[in-house]
Amino acid sequence: MERRMEWKRHISEQLKLRDRVQRHTFEEIIHQYHRLLEKSDLQTVLSERYQTDKYEVQRHEASQDPGRGEALQQEVAQMRIRHQEELTELHKKRGELAQSVIELNNQIQQKDKEIQTNEARMQEFQQQILSLEGDCRDLRTSLQDLERANQTLKDEYDALQITFSALEEKLRKTCEDNQELVSRWMAEKAQEANKLNAENEKDTRRRQAKLQKELADAAKEPLPLEGEDDIEVLAEDGGKGGGETSPSRLHGRTLSKKTSQPPPGGLLDSISNIFGRRSANSFGSPETTDAPPGSCTEVRVPSTALHTFEAHDGEVNAVRFSPGSRLLATGGMDRRVKLWEVVAGRCEPKGALTGSNAGITSIEFDSAGSYLLAASNDFASRIWTVDDFRLRHTLTGHSGKVLSARFLLDNARIVSGSYDRTLKLWDLRSKVCMKTVFAGSSCNDIVCTEQCVMSGHFDKKVRFWDIRAESIVRELELLGRVTSLDLNHDRTELLTCSRDDLLKIIDLRTNAVRQTFSAQGFKCGADWTRVTFSPDGSYVIGGSADGALYVWNVLTGQLERTLDRNHNSAINSVSWSPSGAFVVSVEKGSRAILWSDL
Repeated sequence: MERRMEWKRHISEQLKLRDRVQRHTFEEIIHQYHRLLEKSDLQTVLSERYQTDKYEVQRHEASQDPGRGEALQQEVAQMRIRHQEELTELHKKRGELAQSVIELNNQIQQKDKEIQTNEARMQEFQQQILSLEGDCRDLRTSLQDLERANQTLKDEYDALQITFSALEEKLRKTCEDNQELVSRWMAEKAQEANKLNAENEKDTRRRQAKLQKELADAAKEPLPLEGEDDIEVLAEDGGKGGGETSPSRLHGRTLSKKTSQPPPGGLLDSISNIFGRRSANSFGSPETTDAPPGSCTEVRVPSTALHTFEAHDGEVNAVRFSPGSRLLATGGMDRRVKLWEVVAGRCEPKGALTGSNAGITSIEFDSAGSYLLAASNDFASRIWTVDDFRLRHTLTGHSGKVLSARFLLDNARIVSGSYDRTLKLWDLRSKVCMKTVFAGSSCNDIVCTEQCVMSGHFDKKVRFWDIRAESIVRELELLGRVTSLDLNHDRTELLTCSRDDLLKIIDLRTNAVRQTFSAQGFKCGADWTRVTFSPDGSYVIGGSADGALYVWNVLTGQLERTLDRNHNSAINSVSWSPSGAFVVSVEKGSRAILWSDL
């Protein structure tokens, strides 16, 4: 209310000031105009009076002096002319002043119109001010609500932080207790093993002593002879003339006793057990060390597309050869993993693995080629048996797409990386998640060594994790988002691919980038584009967004070969067979191509 009275007071003062200024400007003109009007009226009255007086004088003088009357008439005529001129001048000035008054009236009318316009605008502005004041009140109310909500959320966050800290402390204590229990359990197991070994050793000694005693008792027993044996002995004795029996003859009798009379069952069992154990432990033949089928004998750099086939109904994301190089697995957006058998340079369909509820993102065989692990966009990883195509395990727990999953070297555990920025370690025996590690960024690919997991992330970093410590050992930042990781055959070098269109080899012994590969025209087509080493680590191969395959020589660092004009869209993944004979590439379309140098 005070603000409204204030602006009204301000308008009134401005109007009064304008009135004073404009009135002061025209006040003198109007005053002069009134004076001129008064003078004009006075002149008219005086002129009429003078005319009357002059007429009377002229008449009187004319009656007295006619000559002088003429002179006076002339003078009166001249005065009349002068007065007439002055009157004309006064009329002229009067007209000019009237014109000035008209113009001033017009200006006053225009100013009045401007005042009305300004008053209308002032009313509009007043309405806008009122509306804006209402908006300001609403905004203040909303701000207060937001501040209260923010305070509530802050209090909840603080409470959750305290709860998290308590749970973290509880988890730490639980892990310590678990570690202590595991240590105690291992110690008890070791003690039980030592006790069992001691008991086995005692049992072995007891059996050996029993065997020795039985052998000694058997040697002391008299040898029973049949009739023909007695005659033979007597004849020999008679020839000798009653001399002593020779030691050889006595030994022959003893052997005859052993062969003719079967020993007790307990004795035979003891002998077979001892010698059987000895032959198993001491005399076993060494195992053969032949190379497994499919192992790399000679790497062939692909040059020819042997077989082009429709792999899936839609985009194909992943491809992998089995350890024996006989089977090939592909995974696509049609939610299936398909198995293909490489026969005579062609890929023949063998079967399909179903059970996934979304597209497949990665594929991995175990070291024996018996199980197949696949990650998918339905937040889960699945394991099938290759022989009967049966789904064995479904591992759920991620809150985002699982982009990569790998077997550890013991084939009893797997590691999965997800879009939810976590890595999970799974135990296949208990089918539970053993550990969850927060990586801080979406994980696009994973590779594993015996105790280390390497993960490539959306934030351009390669992270090295210690499985036992659940912590980052080190980080390495690249120039683009990491799309793929692969290890060479002796697990000493790591191959990376990133969205800056560069492939790099990292020496895991020095933790430094040893080599960088690039080529004109090579472009990484997606965040999940997979590249790979050759089986002997001599070459690296990757697919480009233009549908071409690029092969680099690791020894020279130069581009070895480019294979194009076969794919119609960007290549998603490449796999080199462990035998070194074949390469398979899959694309964003539905096709896959089998390559070789044949």
